[in-house]
Amino acid sequence: MTIHAMGRRGALGLGAGLAALSRPGLIAPAQAQGRFPDRPVRLIVPWGPGGSTDILMRALADAASRRLGQPVVVENRAGAGGILGAQFLAGNTRPDGYTLSQIPISVFRYPQMVPRAPFDPMKDFTYIAQITGYLFGVVVKADAPWGSFRELLAYAKANPGKINYGTPGSGTSLHITMEQVAAKEGIEWVQVPYRGAAENLQSTLSGNTQVSAETSGWSELVAAGQLRLLCTWGPERAKRFPDAPTLKELGIDIVSTSPYGIGGPAGMDPAVVRVLEEAFREAAQDPAHVAVLERYDMAPAFLGSADYAAAAKAQYEEDGVMIRRLGLKAG
Repeated sequence: MTIHAMGRRGALGLGAGLAALSRPGLIAPAQAQGRFPDRPVRLIVPWGPGGSTDILMRALADAASRRLGQPVVVENRAGAGGILGAQFLAGNTRPDGYTLSQIPISVFRYPQMVPRAPFDPMKDFTYIAQITGYLFGVVVKADAPWGSFRELLAYAKANPGKINYGTPGSGTSLHITMEQVAAKEGIEWVQVPYRGAAENLQSTLSGNTQVSAETSGWSELVAAGQLRLLCTWGPERAKRFPDAPTLKELGIDIVSTSPYGIGGPAGMDPAVVRVLEEAFREAAQDPAHVAVLERYDMAPAFLGSADYAAAAKAQYEEDGVMIRRLGLKAG
């Protein structure tokens, strides 16, 4: 598949003389001396520490470490709407399997929203495994004057440009979906991009923004009565927050769940990809990771490398159509 980019940097074959290894699933790739992995694997999380994605990825990394027999070390690179990990992979990172990144959906959108794309999602990455998708929602302070999302929309329509809403970055699903809502409802509001969920939610709590569009990192703050959840964006109501309607229930025909996965640089050895794919497949099913998914009302959505590559290609093409139709630009 073209998006998989397996041959872009000359992926090497396994060779005829590879010996079977005692540890299940681990192999000795042709380009390396010894077994893979024989040292720690770096996993870039392109969001700030303490947010829902960081917590999820650390649980996944810990489970994958146990399966690979080497540490999977999380490195936070927050900012720019979640694209900094992908940008690092595309910047001449060796395709040896020792540097990976979470791939949020903004990786497919941001390059289509700027005059000069920092990377090409169709050429610059090896797609290893899709893991899950987010639960998104809109929250305001508990004492905000809007008791429902429809009340917020009515205020925004009557007061163009008066509502500032926070997101974790331009080009993210939170940004694009809020602009889709604005286009459908005929309203104008102002995005304020932050480096991640912690900054975004704190901004609303402190009154710098009136609204946060964010992943379910808001869940504990909603449960504690500090924030009010106006709606969620999934196909059905969230289990932990059954009183919050979906966008579709409010008459807005949008479902946004924003799948994410794990990727590496283009040109990775297919044998290394198989080892990592299986490690993340098992890690995604690990009880500790599943418990964190449930904490944030997120469902498993695992795809292996080939299926993830195909899904990424479709996502890139569909998002391009939407971005051009709405005339969206990265702020």
